[in-house]
Formats: sequence, structure tokens, C-alpha cells
Amino acid sequence: MQTAHQIERWIERFPLVRNFSASHLQIARGNVHFPVLESGAIAYELQGACANYLMCIDGRTRVFRMSETGREMLIYKVGAGGTCVLTTQCLLSGGGFPAQSVAEARTELAALPADTFRQLMRESDEFRDFVLDDYTKLLTAVFDLVEEVAFAPLEQRLARRLLVEADADGIVWKTHQQLASDVGSVREVVSRLLGEWADTGLVEIRRGQVQVMDRAGIAAGRLN
Repeated sequence: MQTAHQIERWIERFPLVRNFSASHLQIARGNVHFPVLESGAIAYELQGACANYLMCIDGRTRVFRMSETGREMLIYKVGAGGTCVLTTQCLLSGGGFPAQSVAEARTELAALPADTFRQLMRESDEFRDFVLDDYTKLLTAVFDLVEEVAFAPLEQRLARRLLVEADADGIVWKTHQQLASDVGSVREVVSRLLGEWADTGLVEIRRGQVQVMDRAGIAAGRLN
């Protein structure tokens, strides 16, 4: 059962809800539910049915494909205030989810059932504009990723991932295997690159984490 606090957090994270008409707000509030995924929990299986339009209130999920050899390829991540472009595509087309989605941390979601999603898409200009605008932005980001994977050297992809993942203290709380999955490589290659960067003072390698010591150097591409 939804609570007033959950509704308030949802509206705070997604202000568009405040712009709904009274009738559409009633529909949304009457049908939304708030699943919680613990770290490592599966949000969507490959080719699974898309039962809900998911809006991330807090936490983060990773969307990826797995090759026949067991190698992961990150497609994108969904953080607080974000939605999943593949879920939107799945709901619009009626097909199965074309990837896998797993929570990277404890993740709180607002979930609108598929029937409610379609009704709001038909009747609410505010909701439809938000969904299509968000879909366009996310699709652009996916094409940017495809271009990066296809054309950017691995060193550049790894450098960008470190800068994105680093917290305020420069710490990336990921193993070499997790970083390799993020950039579409293998652990041995990523470990070698990180070792070379550690020798030049760009990073410091610790158990289960990497600390970025020279953000400017990594950002400028001084990797060799």
C-alpha cells in the first residue's frame, strides 16, 4: 500500500506530476506503486515483459547485454530522477525487454502499470511530452555510447568511466571486473591499464576500489 511519504518523494523527484490535471493525478496516484530493489536484484530479464513504466526515485540500475561468451556490455545506467529508455521502447512497441537490468544499489522506484502508462500517454499532454522528451534524450545518449564503443580507444573509455564514477574524494568503488564490464573489455586488460596509470600517479589502486589522483591529467588524456 502506498503512503503519503512515498507519493511526496515521487512528486519531488518528478515535478511533472504536479502539472497533471486533477483527473490524471487521481489516475496516477491511484495506480502507482513503489517497489524497492536491493543491490543485485533483477529489475528486468532479457526478453521479459515490461509490466510497468519505471521512474527511479533513489538508487541506480545498470542496463546491459551479455554475450554468448559471458562478457557484459554496459548500455547505460539509470539514477535518481531518471527513467529507462528501453522500458519506454518496450511499452510503446509491446515487445520484450531487449537487455537485462540489475540494481547496483538499493533502488526505490515509482512504477506505473502498463495500462495506466498507455492511458496517460493518450490523455495527458504533460505526461506524453515528458515521456517523449525523455525518450529522445535517452536515445541520444545510447547512440553516443554506441559511437564511443565503436570508435573510442579503450583507454579513453576507461578514463571517462573513472571520472563519471569517482565520488567527491576521487574514489571509484568498483572492482577491475566491474570496470571492465562497464567499458566492454576484460579484467586483465583493464588491470594492466590501471597498473600503468598507477605507475605515473594518475590513480591509486586499492582493494575493491580505484582512487583518481589526477583528474585533470585523466580528463586531458595524459594516459601514457
